[in-house]
Amino acid sequence: MPENKPLQKKSNTKQKIIKVSSALFSEHGYNGTSVRKIASEVGIRESALYNHFKNKEEIFLCVAKEIFTTPFDEKGSDIKESALKGKAFLQKFAMQYKLLTFDKNNENMFRLLMIELFQNRELREQFMNEFHNENIKVLSEAFFIMMQNSLIRSADPMMVSYEFLSTLFYIRLQITLLRFDSSSTNSLSTQFEKHVEFFWDSIRI
Repeated sequence: MPENKPLQKKSNTKQKIIKVSSALFSEHGYNGTSVRKIASEVGIRESALYNHFKNKEEIFLCVAKEIFTTPFDEKGSDIKESALKGKAFLQKFAMQYKLLTFDKNNENMFRLLMIELFQNRELREQFMNEFHNENIKVLSEAFFIMMQNSLIRSADPMMVSYEFLSTLFYIRLQITLLRFDSSSTNSLSTQFEKHVEFFWDSIRI
């Protein structure tokens, strides 16, 4: 259908802008990346870029949203089915988190976002909504299902979620800091798996 081609082209261009911007932001930082540079790398006029985003901050927030997205996107009945697997659910969640941590482009953007969080209120709100709240919601639903099915001890599902997620986030931050100084992260390469083992043993029935 010919009428859909302009929409598809616009969507493809927008995704290319996001991909290029992510690479530029991670390499040059927020201040070191200009709209002109983004447009040049995408291969479009600077004026054409404004057909997709109103300014650089909007592009940055869009890139950040993809970085902050929960690593585990199952919902509804999918969560229930996965949660019934108990420990395997936590292993899968932690593995997705680990893959994001060791992804080079994702790591560089994560480092930049940690800096920008203290300077951009909208980014902070997005971090809380897209990353923190969404992860806690997914985990809380899963832990509640596990409790209902006597896989783990009864407790406040939200607090259990905080306990599980906070360690994963700390490991990710520690790895990012070590790599920033070009230090070895070999000793931390299995920490995600060890965390799951320790955590599961502490909550299972």
